[in-house]
Amino acid sequence: MESPSPLTLDPKPAGPPPDQPGLRRSMGTRHLVMIAMGGVIGSGLFLSSGYTISQAGPLGAVLAYLVGAFVVYLVMACLGELAIAYPVSGAFHIYAARSIGPATGFATAWLYWLCWAVAIGSEFTASGLLMQRWFPDVDVWIWCLIFAAVLFGFNAVSAKFFGESEFWFAIVKVGAIIGLIVLGGAALFGFRPLSDGGSRPFLFENFNTAGGLFPNGFTGVLVTVLAVFYAFSGSELIGVAAGETKDPATSIPKAMRTTVIRLLIFFVGAIAVIAATIPYNEVGLDESPFVTVFSAIGIPFAADVMNFVIITALLSAGNSGLFSCARMLYSLADEGHAPQAFRRLTRRGIPLIALSVSMVGGVASLISSVVAPETVYLVLVSVAGFAVVGVWMSITASHFFHRRAFVRNGGDIGALAYKAPLYPLVPILAFTLCVVSLVGIALDPNQVAALYFGIPFVAACYAYFYLRHGRQRTTAEVR
Repeated sequence: MESPSPLTLDPKPAGPPPDQPGLRRSMGTRHLVMIAMGGVIGSGLFLSSGYTISQAGPLGAVLAYLVGAFVVYLVMACLGELAIAYPVSGAFHIYAARSIGPATGFATAWLYWLCWAVAIGSEFTASGLLMQRWFPDVDVWIWCLIFAAVLFGFNAVSAKFFGESEFWFAIVKVGAIIGLIVLGGAALFGFRPLSDGGSRPFLFENFNTAGGLFPNGFTGVLVTVLAVFYAFSGSELIGVAAGETKDPATSIPKAMRTTVIRLLIFFVGAIAVIAATIPYNEVGLDESPFVTVFSAIGIPFAADVMNFVIITALLSAGNSGLFSCARMLYSLADEGHAPQAFRRLTRRGIPLIALSVSMVGGVASLISSVVAPETVYLVLVSVAGFAVVGVWMSITASHFFHRRAFVRNGGDIGALAYKAPLYPLVPILAFTLCVVSLVGIALDPNQVAALYFGIPFVAACYAYFYLRHGRQRTTAEVR
């Protein structure tokens, strides 16, 4: 691992920096929270959660999501301290470049771009699959093109317009999850006024399967952790948007606390209801578990309504992903590590060229929809999961080295606007759990492709950086 350069670490607490040239600080706390929620609540919960339950079993799925929520808390704690110290747009590679080394920053930036570029494709594919419920004769790739055009338009107007659209998108998704938890929970307690009178599970009867509490063994839980981490990817978008946020020192910690609490309630609550309602061997990728639950409850037209809500939710997640991709390319160009064309902004402060290139990730959705929309979709989820876990590892390692150098250079921990608790336990534990999740996917033939693609991609990033820039030890001044 590269040694952190003490020349690039400021021993003084970072105060609110001036605006970055071109980018506008136009988003507040509510925008940050909903952008993070919008990025997280997507296909990982609404669609691939069925895969998680089928592999881990009902109780195993709940445990896997609890572990995911715990790791998100650890990563967000590290992220909070870093985001206030370096409140710049597309900030993850800045954290790594200043705290670990510029090559790691370069690899982190492209890994995160890959994460969301692939995620965009998975959201398009998932949306197209769900549209088949109403339009079975229309190919999935046609819907991918339509959705790509819509999301590009949302991002091309202005950052504030993006923030507002994501705010309302996220409200729709949160409403859907609350509806599932309340109505599905009531049905589990026996309140089924609209049911057809058939046999339905009571409370957690489904958790006691024929194969026991863990029908596929504890290995089934381990191999699904990466998919769960992918489901939680997007929580770190708060750091990406830090450069376009008003009063980062106040807004960022508040947004992070709110996001973690809501994700814990919404994700774990939704998974518990789904797992308790649908037998684990009857869920999959052919239909969203949310649609299946509402159909089982017997609410008229609820399945169609939920299908529409879920499609909106998936597009919302893709909307956040496209925003993230564009800002990461802009930030790379700003550091001199990507073509300078990515720095060009419109009069409204939008990196339009970077936005256009990022949309290329949607090509993956077109390929998957033609080749095998269900099996290739799992590969897309796995690759994106590998990428986000790699970025989380970079964030936690950056925090570890940042805090250590901060103290060594005379910094006062008590003067920090926000500091992660229990240092160094938090970054070390988060890093370790991320490594464990990568080991787990080697046991799952459906996800092991993520390692075959992800590891060479990271190695290529390091090799390219050293060939192009040499073993430089400094990074550009953060703007």
